[in-house]
Amino acid sequence: MAPTVEDRFTHRNDTLYCEDVPVRDVVDAVGTPVYVYSLARLRDAFRGFDQAFAGSRHLVCFSVKANSNLAVLRAFVNEGSGFDIVSGGELFRVLKAGADPRKVVFSGVGKTRDEMEYALRSGILMFNVESEQEMEALNQVAGSMGVTAPVSFRINPDVDPQTHPYISTGMKKSKFGIAIDPAAEAYRRAIALSNLEVVGVDCHIGSQLTSTSPFADAAERVRAFVEVLRREGADIRYVDLGGGLGIRYDDEEPPDAGDYAKALMQGVRGLDVTLVLEPGRSMVGNAGILVTRVLYLKRTEAKNFVVVDGAMNDLIRPSLYGAFQGLRPVDRREAGSMTADVVGPICESGDFLAQDRSIQTPVPGDLMAVMSAGAYGFTMASNYNTRPRAAEVLVDGKEFAVVRERETLEGLVAGEKIPAML
Repeated sequence: MAPTVEDRFTHRNDTLYCEDVPVRDVVDAVGTPVYVYSLARLRDAFRGFDQAFAGSRHLVCFSVKANSNLAVLRAFVNEGSGFDIVSGGELFRVLKAGADPRKVVFSGVGKTRDEMEYALRSGILMFNVESEQEMEALNQVAGSMGVTAPVSFRINPDVDPQTHPYISTGMKKSKFGIAIDPAAEAYRRAIALSNLEVVGVDCHIGSQLTSTSPFADAAERVRAFVEVLRREGADIRYVDLGGGLGIRYDDEEPPDAGDYAKALMQGVRGLDVTLVLEPGRSMVGNAGILVTRVLYLKRTEAKNFVVVDGAMNDLIRPSLYGAFQGLRPVDRREAGSMTADVVGPICESGDFLAQDRSIQTPVPGDLMAVMSAGAYGFTMASNYNTRPRAAEVLVDGKEFAVVRERETLEGLVAGEKIPAML
């Protein structure tokens, strides 16, 4: 069974703690809404994942899109992590956090030439190429710089990951990667290009998977594909099997890192390669919460609404995916329960954190914790309705530090100008 959010977020004497810090103490110092992360949970997750693959030559590359806070990245740097990036901005972040560029893989369908040049100058491990036109552009950029670009191709094994269609990425109809059947020809063309060095094969089938069978199926297909490439003379040294391991948000029972590793290592059995893994959600999802304050209770004939100061601009997963996020009162008390929608101040009907949820009956001023918010929380936040983005806090035992200040109103308009013509 996978570790759960309860590992580092627990109630003691009816008050919610992150590690040994009362969440209310964080709120008193920083206000709401605020993201709160557990450093111990980040370390636990990385070490458990890394140790699960101890039986193989491997490199764990945390997927930065899940949580790109510099302090979170530094925590993983200190554990020896590599990084999976999808933009020049993410490359800047990991280097700023102290990452070894030789442990960085660059994924994503829309790499620009400027981003390619930046990554080549930085000396990253490899590019996960996602189209033949990208391959040609990368060859041109590398040639103009007088260097060779290390590449793998992201192949789509057409395995159904059995997850939400928005986060399913390895099917034939996906915008990502190259279908496995024509991919061999793409590899032949890449080998013939003078400024590319073919070093690996990449595959990522989706996110929030709760079964090992899709991973195993994909790994088997990748293994067979690598054997074909090697028979044609390709020197494949890396097999990047992506990420996608799910976490528990509600009643899911995702596999633990050991079962996940066993499925992947069995799938690529017999290949003398370094495995590259790109966990994201499974590293940080249950290491963080979003704390929000109750503003008002609104009762109508059809529904009860609890209006809080956190909104879809802070955490968009419920609105975007219809995703479930657990809710807990920061302070438990004998108050009875009610069924309500928990909604934010944004002027959209889709602005909700939970719908038809049974919760402790709140009063204005109560604090509510949105659980499992460490992944795809702040990284997907926006300023919609001109709302400042939330603060972020990292807890280490009995101490905590603000690792991102709350955005200010002045900060919201930084970089904007009213031109002279007005």
